[in-house]
Amino acid sequence: MPRLPLPEGLTFVKSPARDAWADNAPIEALVSEILTRVKAEGDAAVREYSARFDNADLERFEVTPAEREAAVTRMDPQTRADTEFAIANVRAFAEAQLGSLSEIEVEVRPGVHLGHRNIPLERVGCYVPGGRYPLLSAPIMSIVPAKVAGCEEVIACLPPNAHEAMIAGCHLSGADRIFRIGGAQAIAAMALGTESVPAVDKIVGPGNAFVNEAKRQVFGPVGIDQLAGPSEIFVLADHTGDAEMLATDLLAQAEHDTRTRVGLITTDAALAKAVLKEVDVQLETLSTAETAGQAWRDYGEIVVCRDEATMIAYSDIVAAEHLQVHTKDAHGLSKKLRHYGSLFIGTNSSVVYSDKCSGTNHTLPTMGAGRYTGGLWVGTYIKTVTHQWLTEEGVRQVAPPAARQAASETLEGHYRAAQLRLDRMQVKA
Repeated sequence: MPRLPLPEGLTFVKSPARDAWADNAPIEALVSEILTRVKAEGDAAVREYSARFDNADLERFEVTPAEREAAVTRMDPQTRADTEFAIANVRAFAEAQLGSLSEIEVEVRPGVHLGHRNIPLERVGCYVPGGRYPLLSAPIMSIVPAKVAGCEEVIACLPPNAHEAMIAGCHLSGADRIFRIGGAQAIAAMALGTESVPAVDKIVGPGNAFVNEAKRQVFGPVGIDQLAGPSEIFVLADHTGDAEMLATDLLAQAEHDTRTRVGLITTDAALAKAVLKEVDVQLETLSTAETAGQAWRDYGEIVVCRDEATMIAYSDIVAAEHLQVHTKDAHGLSKKLRHYGSLFIGTNSSVVYSDKCSGTNHTLPTMGAGRYTGGLWVGTYIKTVTHQWLTEEGVRQVAPPAARQAASETLEGHYRAAQLRLDRMQVKA
């Protein structure tokens, strides 16, 4: 359940059967073991864990240039065209985002010049999940923004058994090097470096619970984008909501994983009941019903709110990864929302479009993290660093208060450093 108190005026037509906050498997010890062994043994440990978890016995992890080209050549022509369509859209949006990032330098007082620069990260690691399905959009979402940002080297790791089209997607997206390594051992290799895999400065991309835990444990010396939990979709709807469309969109996301969180938040009780019924109807013919149905039974919810304000309040508590707005005034309501990963305004804006090819990134905050962060974007691959430079007039401005403050704090070394330049200027004068 959410960690924040719920607003009054909620009626749960369907409550989750399980608590997504408490269902994370106790895998910390195993991941810690993997990290320790990869640090000590390098490729040998990676090879052992690849055989153990992925049934892969690879003498060489890196995909060769010839293998990359062959994977692209063997792509179905329409699949390649659709992949390149998605790449173009993600690139265009990332370039527009990059264009909005300004560097500054200001003179805050006479002779006191302050500024910041936007510097691309040198080497990043993109984890590309293989998962239950061949997610052809996954490499696009992490690799393309990194290249747009200007990273010097982009490393991609994907499970050894990933579909060959995933390798092609990594290549077309611009990965500099591609490795057939999955799971926590991939995170360990990229974070720590091995004989084959160079150590990176930051690791991005979603994965399973092992990947997530590994990212958590390596964070510090290595940056990460976020800790991504199971996928989520919530929809806000009023009396204008279409039960068939709502059920379709909910199940589309539910088929990702049996732990997907799926929810409808509505002000219309009749719509809530209609969607509950429609989900059951659609599950009867959905080929992925085994996964989607389990997610719906365990984590699905439908809640009726007494008014729009309550609907907004509960939505902001959930802070859903994907939030669709199906109301009469979708744009107006959207401006009142504060916490979400990515927003889908109006009935034409399906999460599926963003998942695949429309251009916004599908790597987004989950488990309430939308309250404090957004998703993967071009800025993820850039560090904004400050600088200052002072003229003698600038020293005259800041040295006296800095020295006084240091003296008040009884930090003599600070006092001396603050006063030295001022004293020399006075002697010189």
